[in-house]
Amino acid sequence: MNGQELVSSSPRHPRIASDANHFVLTFENNRFASELFGQFDQNLKLLEQRLHIDARARGNSVVITGDVLATNQARRTLDYLYEKLQKGGSVERSDVEGAIRMAVAADDQLTLPTMEKKAKLTMAQISTRKKTIIARTPTQDAYMRALERSEMVFGVGPAGTGKTYLAVAHAAQLLERGAVEKIILSRPAVEAGERLGFLPGDMKEKVDPYLRPLYDALYDMIPGDKVERAITAGVIEIAPLAFMRGRTLANAAVILDEAQNTTAMQMKMFLTRLGENSRMIITGDPSQIDLPRGVKSGLVEALHLLNDVEGISMVRFRDVDVVRHPLVGRIVKAYDATYVAANEEASRQD
Repeated sequence: MNGQELVSSSPRHPRIASDANHFVLTFENNRFASELFGQFDQNLKLLEQRLHIDARARGNSVVITGDVLATNQARRTLDYLYEKLQKGGSVERSDVEGAIRMAVAADDQLTLPTMEKKAKLTMAQISTRKKTIIARTPTQDAYMRALERSEMVFGVGPAGTGKTYLAVAHAAQLLERGAVEKIILSRPAVEAGERLGFLPGDMKEKVDPYLRPLYDALYDMIPGDKVERAITAGVIEIAPLAFMRGRTLANAAVILDEAQNTTAMQMKMFLTRLGENSRMIITGDPSQIDLPRGVKSGLVEALHLLNDVEGISMVRFRDVDVVRHPLVGRIVKAYDATYVAANEEASRQD
């Protein structure tokens, strides 16, 4: 492009002047530009750290210098975030991290000419009246798209990747759309040996401690008073795994969390509850099995047996998909390395 200035025909996009590895992006709205760059240009500094470029703000413009691939990724990241601001959204550090990840992933299998032509990022999203969630990693994007197209979805991987949160968000979206009539939440209560009758209180009070992560996600998606009314009316149902036998779950979004702690028989029983116009989402982490020694995980078996079954999607998250504090991802990676090494050692001994 050799230094010539390119002006987009759409007011949504910034004006761009560039050469082979040098971009100047000028944003028309000064307030949005300030929010985009972040306080003390912290968002631009994050771009520099992640993409190994130089990004310097000059008023409502930013000068980006570096490798041609990285500068293209930076341009598309900023373009996407600027559009987000124009649509009434906000830009937090997590949004910048997510946009960078998606820009890098989108380029992984493309040739350079294709990269230069790729105009903008597209990310899957889940919307409820209270909140809109946008994919922050390529795996989250794949998971959210699988939730839309498949009747049964397995989301497996380490803590902090959003697999349970996104499952609940999707269920809330389906309920608001009228696509299902109820949400059913289930989780194996391994610590209580499924003998919930020994715990004090009614059924909801017995299983609440085990379903807290699901409740937290629900309250993020749906106003608190509506959640309470929906639980009272049975529109949101708390169904302990031990009490699922014999039921047919129709017109419902059904979520089984912590599925690695199901036995093989429990998993088969649960999966065969699927009824007409229902969706099932099964989440778990095969590296955190709490079952007694020698008891096979129903999740591990299901992932093996159902891998090629039509209508079932399986999405596997990794440590790079952790969207909590960056340190969490490094902790997960360290534990996973130990877990793999232990399994290999056990296999050699067998």
